[in-house]
Amino acid sequence: MPKVKTNRSAAKRFRVTGTGKIMRNKAYKRHILTKKSTKVKRNLRKAAVIDPTNAANMKKITPYLH
Repeated sequence: MPKVKTNRSAAKRFRVTGTGKIMRNKAYKRHILTKKSTKVKRNLRKAAVIDPTNAANMKKITPYLH
């Protein structure tokens, strides 16, 4: 059985918690920040757990991440 290649762009964007959940960074934090409230920008700093519907695909493209 050959080795499975990791999607390198995905490997740089996601990390795994101790319990095996995959964490992601939130979008909408790059530009046009003046019209966003301080509260919104503060909440965008926090990492979020990926949705369970995407978990199977993420495990496929990052086989050695978890």
